[in-house]
Amino acid sequence: MKKINIIIAVVLVLLSVFFIKVGFTKSGDKKHEGKEKIQKKMDGFIVSPQYLSSDITVTGSLEAYNEVELKNEIAGRIVMVNLPEGKFVRKGTLLVKLYDADLQAALMKMKAQLNIQKRIYRRQKQLLKVNGISQNDFEQTLLQISSITADIAEEKALIRKTEVKAPFDGTIGLRNISVGAVVSASTLLATIRTNQEIKLDFYVPEKYSSIINAGMKVNFTMANGDKHYEAKVIATEHGIQNSTRNLKVRAMITSRSKELIPGAFANVNLRLGENPRALLIPSHAIIPEEENKSVIVARHGKAHFVTIKTGIRKTSMVEVTEGLSAGDTIMTSGILFLKEGDQLKYSSIKRP
Repeated sequence: MKKINIIIAVVLVLLSVFFIKVGFTKSGDKKHEGKEKIQKKMDGFIVSPQYLSSDITVTGSLEAYNEVELKNEIAGRIVMVNLPEGKFVRKGTLLVKLYDADLQAALMKMKAQLNIQKRIYRRQKQLLKVNGISQNDFEQTLLQISSITADIAEEKALIRKTEVKAPFDGTIGLRNISVGAVVSASTLLATIRTNQEIKLDFYVPEKYSSIINAGMKVNFTMANGDKHYEAKVIATEHGIQNSTRNLKVRAMITSRSKELIPGAFANVNLRLGENPRALLIPSHAIIPEEENKSVIVARHGKAHFVTIKTGIRKTSMVEVTEGLSAGDTIMTSGILFLKEGDQLKYSSIKRP
C-alpha cells in the first residue's frame, strides 16, 4: 500500500511539472504571437525632399475705399431731400437741406448794415481829406465794417451747416429720413460709398508681419463661392495689436465682379514663400511630449526616438526643420507600443 502511494505521488508530481511547462510554453507563444502581431502593424515612411509652398489662409472683409455716414451738423427741420437710393451722385451735390429762413433773414439784416457803413465810410473818407472829421471817427467806421463782415461770414457758416452735400463721388445707400422730419445732429440720414473702388482688410499673425510688404499680391475667395479674385497690398499698420498679436493689412482689389460687395467676408490666401526641398512627414507619426516633439526612426533595424522641430503644417503633413534627414525611415503606426532599441518589422513602407 505504501508503495502504491509513493507511485501515485510521483505520477502527480510529474503531471504537475508537465502542465506547468505546457502553460509557460503557451504563455511564451502568446507573447511571441502578440509581439509578432504588433510588429506586423508597423508601417514605415521614407523621408524625401518635397516641394512646399508657405501658404496661410486668414479671414478678411471687403470695405468701400470711401464710405461715410451722412449726418447733419445741427438740429433742424428737413425741407428738402435729394437722396436717390442706389444712385450715383457727384461730389458737392446738395443732398439734404434744413430750414434756414431765420438765418437768411439775419444775414440780410447784416448785409444791409454793411451797405450803410460802407456809404458812411465813403463820405467820411472825403471829409477826412478836408479835416471835416477826426481820424478816430473814421477808424471807428472801419471797425464797424470789419465787425459786420465777420458777422456775415459767421452767419454764412451757420447756413452752410443746414446743408448736407456729397463729400465725394459715390453711390447713395438707403435713406432714413423724409421731408418734414425734425432731426438732431446725430441722426443718420443715409450712407454714401465708392463701390467702384473696394479695399480688402485682413489680419496676419505676428510671426509673418515681416514678410508682408506693399505691392504683394494676394488671392481670396468669397465665403459663398470658389471663384478666385486678386488684390494688391497697399499698406499695413505700423504696429502689432496687443490684444490679438496680429498685424492689420490693407489691399486694393484689382478684380471686378458683382459678388464683391462692401461688408462681405473673404478667405484670403497668402503665399509667403517656397521650399523645393522641404522634408514632410505624416502628422500622426509625431509623438507629442511635454516640451518637445519626437518621431521613431529606424536605424539598423531598431527603433530610435529622435527629437524634431516642425514648421509649416498642411492638411495631413508637417514640415520638419530639424532632426531628420532625407532618406530616414520613420514609423507611422504602432508607435505607442515601441520602446528604444526594439527590433522593427515592417508591414509596409511608403514614400511621398
